[in-house]
Amino acid sequence: STTAGTSFVFGYLGGGSLPFNEKFPGSSFILAFRALPLVLVISALSSLLFYWKILPLIVKGFSKFMQKTMRLGGAEGLGVSANIFVGMIESPLFIRPYLKDMTRSELFTLMTCGMATIAGTVMVLYASILGSLIPDVMGHILTASIISVPAAVTVSKIMIPETGKLTSGDLTSPEESVSAMDAITKGTIQGIQLLINIIAMLIVLVALVHLVNLLLGFLPQISDKKITLQLILGYAMSPVVWLMGIPWNEAFTAGSLMGTKTILNEFIAYIDMSRLAEGALSPKSLLIMTYAMCGFANLGSLGIMIGGMGTMVPQRRNEIVSLGFRSIIAGTLATCMTGAVVGILEI
Repeated sequence: STTAGTSFVFGYLGGGSLPFNEKFPGSSFILAFRALPLVLVISALSSLLFYWKILPLIVKGFSKFMQKTMRLGGAEGLGVSANIFVGMIESPLFIRPYLKDMTRSELFTLMTCGMATIAGTVMVLYASILGSLIPDVMGHILTASIISVPAAVTVSKIMIPETGKLTSGDLTSPEESVSAMDAITKGTIQGIQLLINIIAMLIVLVALVHLVNLLLGFLPQISDKKITLQLILGYAMSPVVWLMGIPWNEAFTAGSLMGTKTILNEFIAYIDMSRLAEGALSPKSLLIMTYAMCGFANLGSLGIMIGGMGTMVPQRRNEIVSLGFRSIIAGTLATCMTGAVVGILEI
């Protein structure tokens, strides 16, 4: 539905038919015109569903179910579940009025799940990139996003245990709308503020990463390679991917992919993996890395999260910022756990 709107406004930049042949899969995907406008739609939709009193009922239902099964609050449970199919900003939009009352642990769990999963808007894109490498890759990507949620909940609760009262389905009604159209309008306006903040933070953080890499480039090279944040993290992640089941002779290659995924994003990491020389990673290693990199835990996403959630609940912006880097670590650990499970099961 979002694509229908973006293609109407932006044409092929927003997902409409291309007036030329796409030489490289995914090259026509423009984040600002294809993925981020979903924030506007979800913001308007959630506002409308709150006006119709539908979302509060859903949250109450989740509250009863999640408290009995996983000891999670209702708002937390709904936000966590939504992360399977929508992004790290769209899922909190469904529970925006509850965010100010969530405990620190609940907020961190929501952030971690956002970092450990990917959005439905990019699943097809990633599947098109990896389709020639891994059979039925779409199913693997969807599975990875689903099973990373309980892993993210587990890691987040270990890092920041729950000590407060769980957020239930009770809600002091947010700003009342006078009609359905008024609710849609207010939700859209709030979505615009979110979108501007997200784009601004994303540009700044990616630019700062590039600046740091330029400065590191003045240092002596290592094995004829320029020192970058990705390279440093690649060395650091080599033992981690080995623990997931990657053979040691492939560990640096896989670790470098994790470094690229964490410093830049998983999109570039998947492209790099698709361009590896034949035999650089075994089929089992390729599958493990597909799962391990299937999450938004990177510095650019941190900018999106701070810009988005900080706008939704400005009174907790400092808390969100303080939890940001920890959510990247927790999200990465969660996807690595998912990769490790594949490493155990895949023979």
